Amino acid sequence: MPFDKTEYLVLIAFLAGWAVAKVSGWIGRRLTTEERDPRDDRIRSLTADVRVAQTQAEKVRSQLEEKEKALTETQKLIREREDTIAGHEGRIERLRKDLKESVLKTRELRAELTERAAEQTKSEALLREVQTELSVARASTDMLATGMLDYTTGEDEPAFKAGR
Repeated sequence: MPFDKTEYLVLIAFLAGWAVAKVSGWIGRRLTTEERDPRDDRIRSLTADVRVAQTQAEKVRSQLEEKEKALTETQKLIREREDTIAGHEGRIERLRKDLKESVLKTRELRAELTERAAEQTKSEALLREVQTELSVARASTDMLATGMLDYTTGEDEPAFKAGR
C-alpha cells in the first residue's frame, strides 16, 4: 500500500512545521539572550535575596519570641528570689535584734549572778565567823557551867583547872 498524495502532503506539512519550530526557537533564543536587560537579572537576584532574608527574618523572629518568653520567666524568677531574699533579710534583722537583746540580758544576769555570788561568799564567811564565835562562846559557857574554867585572878593559881 503505497502512500497517496494527501498522506505525503500531511507528512511534508508536519516536517515543515517541525523545522520551522526548531529554526524559530533557535532564532528566538539568540534574540532573547542578546536583548535581555541586565536589570532583569538584578531584579531576579534581589527577589531571591529578599526571599532568603524573609526566611531568615522569620527564624530570627521565632528565636526572639522564645528569648522574650525565657526573659519573662527569668524576670519573674528573679522577682520571686528578690522577695524571698527580702523576707530572709527581714528575718535576719529580727534575729540580730533578738540576739543583741539576749546578749544584753545575759550580761545583766551575769553581773547580777556575780554580785549574788560575792554576797553569798561574804555571807558564808560572816556565817562561819558567827558560828565560830558561837561555838567558842558555847564552849566557854559549857566550861564555866561545868566548872572547868575558873576566872580567879590569883597569880599562883592557873586560869584553867583541868579535872575538877
